[in-house]
Amino acid sequence: MLKCKTVWRKLAPLARASSTACRQNVRRAGLNNVRSPALVPVSHMSTGGAGGGGENKLYVLLVGAACVGGAAYAYQTVKGDSQRYQDRLAEIASRPNKSATEQPTTYIQSEAPAVQSTETVEVPEQGSEPQATEKKEPPSAEEAGPPATATEEPVVPSPSETTQLSPAAEPVVEAPEEPAEQPAAPVVEDAAEPVIEAPEEPAEQPAAPVVEDEPAPPSEPLPTELTEQPPAPAVETVESESPTTTAAETPAAETPEPQSTVVTETADPGLSLAKVPSHAPYLLIGGGTASFAAARSIRARDPGAKVLIVTDEPDLPYMRPPLSKELWFSDDPSVTDTLRFKQWNGKERSIYFQPPSFYISPEDLASTENGGVAVLTGRKVLHMDVRGNKVQLDDDTEISYDKCLIATGGEPRNLQVIERAGEEVMKRTTLFRKIEDFKALDKVSRNVKSITIIGGGFLGSELACALGRRSNESDLEVVQMFPEKGNMGKVLPEYLSNWTTEKVKKEGVKVITEALVKSVTYKDDKVEIQLKDGRVVNTDHIVAAVGLEPSVDLAKSAGLEVDSDFGGYRVNAELQARSNIWVAGDAACFYDIRLGRRRVEHHDHAVVSGRLAGENMTGASKPYWHQSMFWSDLGPDVGYEAIGIVDSSLPTVGVFAKATAKDTPKAATEKSGTGIRSESETEAVAVSPVASSTPSPSPMQQQDEYGKGVIFYLRDKVVVGIILWNVFNRMPIARKIIKDGEEHADLNEVAKLFNIHED
Repeated sequence: MLKCKTVWRKLAPLARASSTACRQNVRRAGLNNVRSPALVPVSHMSTGGAGGGGENKLYVLLVGAACVGGAAYAYQTVKGDSQRYQDRLAEIASRPNKSATEQPTTYIQSEAPAVQSTETVEVPEQGSEPQATEKKEPPSAEEAGPPATATEEPVVPSPSETTQLSPAAEPVVEAPEEPAEQPAAPVVEDAAEPVIEAPEEPAEQPAAPVVEDEPAPPSEPLPTELTEQPPAPAVETVESESPTTTAAETPAAETPEPQSTVVTETADPGLSLAKVPSHAPYLLIGGGTASFAAARSIRARDPGAKVLIVTDEPDLPYMRPPLSKELWFSDDPSVTDTLRFKQWNGKERSIYFQPPSFYISPEDLASTENGGVAVLTGRKVLHMDVRGNKVQLDDDTEISYDKCLIATGGEPRNLQVIERAGEEVMKRTTLFRKIEDFKALDKVSRNVKSITIIGGGFLGSELACALGRRSNESDLEVVQMFPEKGNMGKVLPEYLSNWTTEKVKKEGVKVITEALVKSVTYKDDKVEIQLKDGRVVNTDHIVAAVGLEPSVDLAKSAGLEVDSDFGGYRVNAELQARSNIWVAGDAACFYDIRLGRRRVEHHDHAVVSGRLAGENMTGASKPYWHQSMFWSDLGPDVGYEAIGIVDSSLPTVGVFAKATAKDTPKAATEKSGTGIRSESETEAVAVSPVASSTPSPSPMQQQDEYGKGVIFYLRDKVVVGIILWNVFNRMPIARKIIKDGEEHADLNEVAKLFNIHED
């Protein structure tokens, strides 16, 4: 293009001179023939009078030559770029398996005896190229075949297959005592050079199939690599290694490294010190409910998806509600170890969403043909590079991604007076959120004489009831204090809050209302809590249940907007914060088309928002319109479900009826078959209910008998929130009422839709 510009600069004066001469000739010819120059067509400038034709032809010739020259130069440039592109592809094709040989640079090995730490990657700066190779090269016929049928043919490739299969097959035909620098004859040089010495003793190789017998869960097929690693007694025999090689065949064939690293694999991939993959097509930050729901959703829409969950907790994804509910009512003394519990309906289940066999190890994520979900535990993402599509972990490891979900949840708040009280008070304070907090508080409750719970919300009231029941079997004193006039005073209307407080007291809890903490000190082996009105409470341990602070540590490095009113990352209707970044769960501040911008901290919202974010990460582009629900149980006999904005400062209308034996959380779970009620509620669709024909009694006739009922929360005479008090499996009806957004002249008639007056 520079040449064309130079030529044009030289030709421009000639072109201008020729044009000027042409116009003068036209004018001259018009005057000589006594014609008006205005009658000469401007478009016929090249056919002027005598003396100007030669210059016009020269002008056309020069301009045409410049155009032809420019076109020729552009053609040569494009052709050269195409040739260089083809050469690059050919170079990459000659070493298609270098991705597996270069990933050992981030491998963290917990045991070194079986593998020599002499893996040397020849070209470490090309770590990103194998990812491109994995996407651009179509799988061969052998690789596209189902890996579950292990045959011996892929182990001995033909000469035409050497460029794709030889790196994965090479260590199988080697004798274990020979150095790894001696590749098989048909193997390409670059892919054969990772120096990983074979084990000195072939007997150590059978340690690889650590998870071969674990069954796949019925909800989603288990990745084949978790079941296709039978024992290999001798490395030098090709037949014994064929199943492993078949399972390892992918569009980017695997190197011998996984066979040396799986020696340290454990049955729980989340707890193993596995190497960190350098790239994850789907990266989910956070290991809670929203992340797991997103992973399942991604895999449902993209069965071959490779999903990596990074969590700073040492546990695999689990549900949090049982930590403050059912686990405390278990009769199993080893419940803190098994984390299995009986639901109110008597069925037993684990707190974990899926067993370890459901997941694959992070080191196998890149090489797994059918994809899967891997969990990297005990790691925290500290920095996000949204332009480079990569994150940095707390050990300085970097992981690139194609799509990323932030589902970091939140951290429990603490009172400033406790934080300033010193180390002794902090050691005797529990901020309840995780499995380790449940285990710690369970141990404390068995070894101390008194526990004080600060907070009267959902968590504080649930823990108070749970510990109160335990106090009936021991000498444990349980105290609950909060600044409101009654339990859940910020949510329930005053009359129902007072009724709930009496219910908590009957569970053996000493309730202190309108309590504002002034100071906390440690004296004489006791924690002294002094209130602003002069009251003093001495206790052995404190549980602070005063709310949740959304975790937005990545906002600064990622350039994400944090909502100043509600906290959390601001997202659009599709839960997207920025290009290729979505947010779900407690950390998402979303726009509700009916109720305005909100941030919700409940299990059902985490499930539904995580599911939708996962769908949108695979291209669904669906808006978030779901009205999430939440529930709370004060033991197996009293519970409620709520939806929308439930704020005691709003006007409320309550319609109640006498409860029966089936109007309890226990009966509700027996009917739905699940203890996590939102799992059935969120899948239900609202239908036009048949209103009960039984006349509704006046609220005044019930005389503080709040056995079961419906509480409507109003804003501008429109229902914006509903609580179903001991009324279960009616949430789709409540969801539809809020979605309609209509005024109702008589809410007693609306309450009939819930059939609360039926026996």
